[in-house]
Amino acid sequence: MLTIYGCYRSRASRPLWLLGEIGLPFHHVPVVQAYRPAAAEAAVTTRSPEFLAINPLGQIPAMTDGDLVLTESLAICQHIARAHGGALGPQTLAEAALIDQWALFAATAVEGPALNILFADAATAEGAAQIAVEAERLSRPFARLEGHLAGRDWLLDRFTVADVMAAECLRYAQGHAPLMQAHPAIADWLARCQARPAFQAMWAARLAEPA
Repeated sequence: MLTIYGCYRSRASRPLWLLGEIGLPFHHVPVVQAYRPAAAEAAVTTRSPEFLAINPLGQIPAMTDGDLVLTESLAICQHIARAHGGALGPQTLAEAALIDQWALFAATAVEGPALNILFADAATAEGAAQIAVEAERLSRPFARLEGHLAGRDWLLDRFTVADVMAAECLRYAQGHAPLMQAHPAIADWLARCQARPAFQAMWAARLAEPA
């Protein structure tokens, strides 16, 4: 059986959401980041020997599916969608390329600045300045995505793993209201993604975990 290692308050949210969309039975090992206070109560952390045997980097998520071991969240999502996802995965070589494109776009053009926005303290002058810098860094990728989403509901012609991967990266910047207000197509797309029952179930599990 496919096994996911990681907690909901991590990038494991991506494959866990996807698995909820698919309805695939899987085993979940709730590995917690060793730096978090919750690690004191966790059975397995990112520094536990049994987890380091799976991923020597000590990062989550990780996945095993038979003999296959993967340790990058987007690669995990790609594998799950291709092996088990039906219409959530690519149906043609062209679709596979497009899904790859949006995964790489989200990881390279969006995730870094979006995370910096998430962790900046907007109540301080320094934090507000950092948010302004990161929002400017996102202006071109957001313009690209806004144009693509104009007149369409999803990144491809239906909801796919590409939407899961990209939406979870963009979520980090979602709290910066000016950025969302300037990009209504992105805001509407995120709302559609996050209204899905599988996302709602993942998010409820995330909120139930210790912060």
